[in-house]
Order: sequence, then C-alpha cells, then structure tokens
Amino acid sequence: MIFDSSELRNALGKFTTGICVVTAYSDERVAYGMTINSFASVSLDPPLVLWSLQNDSDCLTIFKPAEAFVINVLASDQQALSSRYATKESHQLDPHHCRIGSSGSPVIRGALASFECQRWAQYPGGDHLILVGQVVATESNANKKPLVFNSGQYRELR
Repeated sequence: MIFDSSELRNALGKFTTGICVVTAYSDERVAYGMTINSFASVSLDPPLVLWSLQNDSDCLTIFKPAEAFVINVLASDQQALSSRYATKESHQLDPHHCRIGSSGSPVIRGALASFECQRWAQYPGGDHLILVGQVVATESNANKKPLVFNSGQYRELR
C-alpha cells in the first residue's frame, strides 16, 4: 500500500483546532512567539500540556532549550497575531503584544486563555519534537470567543 502524505494532510485539516501562540524567552532574554495548533491537555495531576514543534522550524533554537514557555489560546479578534507569528523568521514578539506573566514568561495580551509552563519533558515524534510542560499558572477570559481553524481557513463559532 502506498501512503499519500498530502491525502493525510488534507484529512487532518478537517479536524477543527484552536489557534495558539506559544511564547518563550531566548537565551539572550528576547521574547519570541510562534503560531501553533498542536496543543493538547495531557494530565490534571500533575497539570501537564503538550505541543509539537517541527524539527526544521526556524524556532527550534529558541523553544528546544527553553526551560519555560506559555501556550496562549487566541481569541477570535486575534487573527492578525496568528498570521504574524506564523510567518517564517517573524517570531520576535512585539512588546505591545505581550506582558510578563506571574511566572516571569511572556504572555500574549488579550488571549482567550494562557498556560504558563515549566518544561517537563521532550520526546522525538517523527518529524516533530513533542514538548510537555507542567502548568504553573493559568488565566482565562470568559468574555471572548476562540479563534478556530478548519480546512485551511479561519472559522467562527456560532
């Protein structure tokens, strides 16, 4: 049987996901952000979440060594942030887009929810690196709607 990776990609695109920007500091204490949709809850005790990073990502040198990171779930009014931090070599955070969270890590302003994490583990996952974080602080905004993505397009929940 011949496996068609483009067919798999198209099928996976039918799964509606939220959009996040993961943030962290570089070794030089510069704040970076990258758009992701590979976010999942792992455990409540201890509180663990995960996301994955492509092995050839231009952000690998920032996020792989990071001891802490924040997963920021974007709100429906933050599509421009999603697009900006999804652009290759455009990952340094604009200071107006973030603030310092209670853990000392950069948090996206106005996000639907934020999960401030300490690195728990990293695992190889094919052409990706799976990063697991222990949640040390959270925030959420009940007055906003999520930014979602399906079949290659941003969508709105009704």
